Amino acid sequence: MYIIKRILAVLLLLPFCAVAQQQSPVLTLDTVLQRIDKNNLLLQSYGLKAESYKHTAKAATAWMAPMVGVGTFMTPYPGQVVMDDRDKGSLMLQLEQDIPNPVKLNANKRYIESKSKVENETRGVTLNEYKAQAKRLYFGWLVAQQKIGVLEQNQKIMETMKKIEEIRYPYNQSKLGSVYKTSAKLEENRNMIRMQEGDIARARAWLNSLMNMQGNAIFAIDTAYKPSFVPAPSIDTASLAMARNDIKKMDYSIQSMQLNIEAMKKQSRPDFKLRFDHMSPLTKMMPKAYSVMGMVSIPIAPWSSKMYKSEVKGMEYEVEAMGKEKAAMLQETQGMLYGMQFEIQSMQKRIEAMEDKIIPSLKKTLDVNFLSYRENKMELPEVIDSWEALTMMQTNVLDEKLKLYLMIADYEKELYR
Repeated sequence: MYIIKRILAVLLLLPFCAVAQQQSPVLTLDTVLQRIDKNNLLLQSYGLKAESYKHTAKAATAWMAPMVGVGTFMTPYPGQVVMDDRDKGSLMLQLEQDIPNPVKLNANKRYIESKSKVENETRGVTLNEYKAQAKRLYFGWLVAQQKIGVLEQNQKIMETMKKIEEIRYPYNQSKLGSVYKTSAKLEENRNMIRMQEGDIARARAWLNSLMNMQGNAIFAIDTAYKPSFVPAPSIDTASLAMARNDIKKMDYSIQSMQLNIEAMKKQSRPDFKLRFDHMSPLTKMMPKAYSVMGMVSIPIAPWSSKMYKSEVKGMEYEVEAMGKEKAAMLQETQGMLYGMQFEIQSMQKRIEAMEDKIIPSLKKTLDVNFLSYRENKMELPEVIDSWEALTMMQTNVLDEKLKLYLMIADYEKELYR
């Protein structure tokens, strides 16, 4: 009968276990980054802006609509004495069309089209920021999960010590204060676990927002993932200029400025206008008449040319400044990457020493002290000191690992990986 009950209980719990597994999909770091690239709303807006510039460029070559006017011509005011029917005036129909210079229109079109490339590179810069942010959150979650594992493992040791104290106390082999002390340490340990769970919940919510998902969507991460540092084979300004979207954006911005300069220079070309007037006299004595007039603007006049010449000069200085800024950014990034490489390698060696030498020694100390304690040859406070020293060192190692992972994320961000 007991076996039948156990089987029924397992069968009843199976659907809940299956639902729980379905509700917690495991997302690898690559999956998270791909979803951000595909689903993030702000990134999608850059693509739409780039597309809008293409259509705006097509509109730049359009002409203004023709103007049509109807009115009177040479008509005397009411109350005036009209000596002859010829003085009654005419009805007038007027057509007018501006004809812009095609050279100016095409130059403006090329300038507007160039802005779409700048927007595409802006998307690349923002995507790189989001990737770095996602990596930092993912690594923080990973280390928090590892800390929970360490704290849970050490909690078992403290629970064992508490049980021993509780068993010894009735036989006057332990103090009541020691029982309370183990209880306090256990609660302190649980609080540290709760703190890590809070960090995980925060990282999950933030990653959800980056992936354009509900903030409370449940998913897990690949806890077996281990971030690795891969130094760049060469760090020179030419390769950095090829890899970094912010440098490409600056290049396209310079190109766009140069096209704008060309467009401004084309303002020296004239525009045209055609006008046709038709007059129908109000008396049959006069013949119908018309006039056709062609006009051309004179932008080379000194009072007109001053506007675009000054703007061209200002933009030329701005282009030169952007070139200097680009060179400074590359030089600064190169030096920073070399510094980050040395710092990461130094951190790796420090963590290896802590993991290979310090933690094993502290573990052995705790094992020996715990064995002596079980044999009633050592007091509880000494064992708790060993337990705290081990817990603190394991937590410190994980803190150092988190710093290392964040440095790797920053390094990859500078390389636009």
